[in-house]
Amino acid sequence: MLISKQNRKLIYEALFKDGVLVAKKDFNIKHKEIRVPNLEVIMAMKSLNSRGYITTIFSWQYFYYTLTEEGIEYLRQYLNLPAGIVPNSMKRVARPAAPRFSARPEREGAGFGQGRDEYRRRSAAPKEGADGSFRPQFRGGF
Repeated sequence: MLISKQNRKLIYEALFKDGVLVAKKDFNIKHKEIRVPNLEVIMAMKSLNSRGYITTIFSWQYFYYTLTEEGIEYLRQYLNLPAGIVPNSMKRVARPAAPRFSARPEREGAGFGQGRDEYRRRSAAPKEGADGSFRPQFRGGF
């Protein structure tokens, strides 16, 4: 299929930008993100897939395309991009370090441990209910 150079460049730029591309299996609509006919997007991806530049997964009437390492190199050459530029899916996300908590400060009369001694003293007090001599008997009968 003949795809205009302008549309092919738009498709390849969108693919390289994120490293992935999704296309609905509907040949009569325009692609939502790229604004070119969806048939051209699917056929351009089919061409890249046959050359081993992308991997294709089809699920629930959608095509999911993912760039391979060879595909990244090919698109860099095709789009005249420097070697330092990589797709967003290949970039490492700098996550903020988890906050470090030091040992819990020991303060008198504050926090979770404020009533420990009182709690332990209360548990030593006699409990309500039956005493230790109570022995229930169960007689199996109706």
